[in-house]
Amino acid sequence: MIGLKVAYYRKLKGYTQERLAEKLGVDTSFIGQIEAVNINKAISLDTLFRISQALEIPPHKLLDFE
Repeated sequence: MIGLKVAYYRKLKGYTQERLAEKLGVDTSFIGQIEAVNINKAISLDTLFRISQALEIPPHKLLDFE
């Protein structure tokens, strides 16, 4: 579910997966794995905070599943 939130806010920001990966200093495939609904990719809290910072959103927005 976090992956769907990452994809939503990334698109809202107008970023491609490549752009977000560049901002995070990771490979594009890493972003693809996070966002893929059929892959259960665990991410660390550090990564969660880095993603939220890159997307300029509070970290809790990636964890809100209402």
